[in-house]
Amino acid sequence: MDVAHQSPTLRAAWLAQAHARPGIALGLAAAALTIIWLVAMSVWRVALGEADAALRLGMLGGLAGFAATALGAGPGIALRGLSARVEDSMLGLAAGMMLAASSFSLILPGLEAGEAILGTRALGAASVVAGMGLGVLLMVGLDQFTPHEHLYLGPCGAGCERLSRLWLFVLAITLHNLPEGMAIGVSFSQGDLHVGLPLTSAIAIQDMPEGLAVAMALRAAGLTPARAALLAAATGVMEPLGALLGIGLSSGLALAYPLGLGLAAGAMIFVVSHEVIPETHRNGHQMPATLGLMAGFAIMMLLDTALG
Repeated sequence: MDVAHQSPTLRAAWLAQAHARPGIALGLAAAALTIIWLVAMSVWRVALGEADAALRLGMLGGLAGFAATALGAGPGIALRGLSARVEDSMLGLAAGMMLAASSFSLILPGLEAGEAILGTRALGAASVVAGMGLGVLLMVGLDQFTPHEHLYLGPCGAGCERLSRLWLFVLAITLHNLPEGMAIGVSFSQGDLHVGLPLTSAIAIQDMPEGLAVAMALRAAGLTPARAALLAAATGVMEPLGALLGIGLSSGLALAYPLGLGLAAGAMIFVVSHEVIPETHRNGHQMPATLGLMAGFAIMMLLDTALG
């Protein structure tokens, strides 16, 4: 289905959604305007030649996430299928690593940076909480206004009936990968390997089983094994693109750094709670999914200790 020919109808659906949910629409607008302002400040810094190292490290981190997604999607060509139990365990592992990465590699450095900038722990924590709020507003707005379809929860978002199931699924993966790429970019925005390296390592590790799960889901949707693996790998492009956005968010004003860390953490935690965990519990495999989550959390904690 040609997406371009559906744009007037999609615009009407977005306007209707904004009228039905004005609070969410205003929250999305506030988050978007804040992000645009922070990115504009960072573009100015880049123009002055002050963010070259951060750009280089952030792009390398984003490309590592893309490569890991492609590597994980590759076996989807040969595998005939994954049991629901194994798939739920893999998604639980990814959820645990995302939660731990949000805590150890985003929130804790954000609290330290906020305290150093603002002078008190309370104000430092408030800056991170404000960023988390912006991240949640962003993801809630995108979830409501972007047509997409979760693996097992069905179509969501304004105008979802106007797009094919394949496009809806691809857009869902895009929403999922965006905060991961943003987190990578934010973590490298100050050129600090102690923050960026453990986070990027964790995201890259969890991208591999995630890429395989996406490839198998696309095969179940009717794509050939090769096309499913290729499209699953292509969804990883959002990692370097999100990394660029993350660098732009937090490499301008000093206060933008703890705000950006909080924003990425809030967006990632939202995705885990809203999408990943419900999907791991859909078939009654709560125990292996929970054990996978705990294992992922422990792996990330060890990575943060060893690399951070």
